[in-house]
Amino acid sequence: MALISLLIGVLLAVAVTAASLKSESQAVRKAGAFVGLLFIILGFLAGSIVYVSPDKVGIISKNAFGARLDGSKIIATSGEMGIQARTLAPGWHLGYWPIIFEVRTVPLTEIKSDEVGIIETADGLPVPTGELFAPEWSETQFQQMLDAEHFLTAGKGFKGKQTSVLKPGKYRLNTELYKVRTVKQTEVKPGEVAVLKSNFGKPASVIVRGVAGAADPAADGTKLPEEKLLRLGDEGEMGIRAAPLLPGKYAINTDAFEVTEIWTTQMIAHYTAAHSGNPVSSDTTDSKTLQTDEREIRVTTSDGFQFPVDVRVEYYVEPQNAPIVVAKLGDDEGERFRNVLNSAVRAIFRNNAESVRALDYVQQRSHQESQSLTMLRQQMAVFGVSISAVRIGNVGDQQTLGKLLETQTQREIAKQEQVTIQEQQKAAEQKKLLAKATQEAEEEKRLATATYEVKIADETMKKRVKEAEGEAEATEIKAKAQADAYRLIAEQIGKSNAALIELLKVVGERNIQITPRILINGSGADTSQANTALIGTMLDRMIADDEKTPPARPNTPPQAPSQR
Repeated sequence: MALISLLIGVLLAVAVTAASLKSESQAVRKAGAFVGLLFIILGFLAGSIVYVSPDKVGIISKNAFGARLDGSKIIATSGEMGIQARTLAPGWHLGYWPIIFEVRTVPLTEIKSDEVGIIETADGLPVPTGELFAPEWSETQFQQMLDAEHFLTAGKGFKGKQTSVLKPGKYRLNTELYKVRTVKQTEVKPGEVAVLKSNFGKPASVIVRGVAGAADPAADGTKLPEEKLLRLGDEGEMGIRAAPLLPGKYAINTDAFEVTEIWTTQMIAHYTAAHSGNPVSSDTTDSKTLQTDEREIRVTTSDGFQFPVDVRVEYYVEPQNAPIVVAKLGDDEGERFRNVLNSAVRAIFRNNAESVRALDYVQQRSHQESQSLTMLRQQMAVFGVSISAVRIGNVGDQQTLGKLLETQTQREIAKQEQVTIQEQQKAAEQKKLLAKATQEAEEEKRLATATYEVKIADETMKKRVKEAEGEAEATEIKAKAQADAYRLIAEQIGKSNAALIELLKVVGERNIQITPRILINGSGADTSQANTALIGTMLDRMIADDEKTPPARPNTPPQAPSQR
């Protein structure tokens, strides 16, 4: 394009100059020469114009009129010949003549949303001795370091693999200096953490201590020397990083870091005949099954019985202990991890079985579980693994413990029969005692009833005596009152009249018939006279009897006149 512009300018200049030379006027010829020269200059200037579109970056190469680059450099920063560090931004640029400069445009460097850009620079200072990666750029310097001129001059950037990465977005990079390769972002799934192992930086300085740390005692119980303690790296340090990555997506340079994923959910290791083979993860993130490469554990008891035991060990890794697992075992699915766990489980169960008899081992399953759990926790804590439970399934089989269990069953049946007989005897004795107690209770009841009846009779007799005494006293009072009344009446009307009144009162009260049942028929006068004579006779008789009655003793009521 630049050559075409220059050629057009020259042709226009020649045409104008040729036309002006045909004129006889010297002024016209001078003007034509001036215009021709102007076209040549404009064509020359037009040939140096370069346009960079908005989605491109202009890469400049200088071919002449400059010093040669130093042998260790490939990017020019001070106008030397060769590829220039500076780039052209979008727009029109003047002064880049075709012979001296070569300008080409390249697309912007784009990092997609789920990717990370890993950078390797073609020029810069040598990386420090012993390092494979350039130091990581700080967040404040990162954008400046993407400017090739600043990187190679004031930024003092290092040549080779860079630790810092490009996050999703578009970047205007000098592709001659920055070589970018995209990889997928590091995703830590739920139920996991990621442990980083840095391949650059200073030596690790974080010393892990504690139950699950590296300050493990030596064989004789003493602490290990400082140089043998487990060291984890901090930011900018080489080795396994002490801080794990929690679930999420991260822009990790997979060249500068090794990423190891560790499960933090419940995990189960089976030692049974039904499980064998390589570790297999479950379909969910809630749990994971580690299928060991060994069958059930075979133990030998103190009485010489050897039998298999089905064991299931439940364990997990705390997020803060994941770096310890990686440092000591590599990961939680590899051969080293399985070997350590298998060795600990098998040794603990075999050792515990040596001190008990076979029958006790079968009957004390819960004790074996708790004992093994305590011991396994202590051993695996050193590796950063937390044991949550130890479960014992089937103990022995028909071939190994069949006869022993059959004999024990018969013995238990015999014991139960003896217990049954003893219980029946106890029941008979209890029944006998119950009958005796029932009889005694009945006797006690009858005795109590009789005692109460005697008491009731005594009380009844006392009641009757009291009633009789009351009646006698009442009769005495009544008789005395009647005698006093009779005496007063007799004194007023005479004894005969008083006796007659009392007689008539008694006759009326008791309905005594004083008339013969066979009446004597006769005249009314004769009948009246007869009745009168009879009544008079009776009154005389009563008065005579009353006069013959001796006087009453003191405090003795007079007796009532007899009724005839």
